[in-house]
Amino acid sequence: MIGLFSALFKQGDPALSEATVRDAAAIAALHGKSFQRGWSEDEVEGLLTERNVVAHRAVAGRRLVGFILSRVAADEAEILSVAVARASRGRGIARRLLTLHLGRLAGIGICTVFLEVGEHNAPATRLYARAGFREVARRVNYYNDADGRGSTALVLRRDLMTPNSASQHTPQ
Repeated sequence: MIGLFSALFKQGDPALSEATVRDAAAIAALHGKSFQRGWSEDEVEGLLTERNVVAHRAVAGRRLVGFILSRVAADEAEILSVAVARASRGRGIARRLLTLHLGRLAGIGICTVFLEVGEHNAPATRLYARAGFREVARRVNYYNDADGRGSTALVLRRDLMTPNSASQHTPQ
């Protein structure tokens, strides 16, 4: 009997899909809980309406539990933000979102992806290292910590394909 109840209440893997403007409020709320300086709903909505922004979400039931957003320019992209709800962390959601997102970027002809991450954000730096990102620069005092001190941002890069192989893909 206990097994039946635990099976009923066990949370399954969240569904991953493209994020849309309808997700702006939920993304802004999660961003605000995840970062010292959160984005407003208007800021997120503005990003999601840009043609050069690619966004994915993770939804468990009707609740947004994660997202990833990138801005595309020519054959490069910059990951602007990735967040997973605190209660859903440690379940591989960020890895799954990142894998889906990088596949989509490669599919539209992106050759190189960049991002910035705080040097002391161990879970994120591990995630990106496992996904093949490598440090290419450091920005000292880039982030303002809660205590007012600055912290270093690592600039990471991952090549998805060479420019020659990108010419064989048609951006969508």
